[in-house]
Amino acid sequence: MQDKEEMTSLVTVEKKLNSEGYTHDFTVQEGRLYTMDNDSARTFSPEEVTIVDYFRFEGESNPDDMAILYAIEAYDGTKGTISSAYGTYANEDVDQFILNVESLGKNLMKGKK
Repeated sequence: MQDKEEMTSLVTVEKKLNSEGYTHDFTVQEGRLYTMDNDSARTFSPEEVTIVDYFRFEGESNPDDMAILYAIEAYDGTKGTISSAYGTYANEDVDQFILNVESLGKNLMKGKK
């Protein structure tokens, strides 16, 4: 991956991750991670996925407009991304799922700065 300072745009990061095989868009429903593909939809529990990387973004016009993008890999090799906003606009379902994954020690970025 490129240095995080070089990857400041959400679109740039998503394109880079897509080229590395993170092609699925994930969503969270009822405490499970779902692929958003109609033809091959899959679902995963927090125990079945690992957070491979994450990227934080701050809005250019409004510093309160912040988001985080997670690169996630499932036990079966399914790779994709999911994002959430910070603060008032945060997606509580996504945030809770990510906290559950992290509490299982499934965040490969732990301890990295």
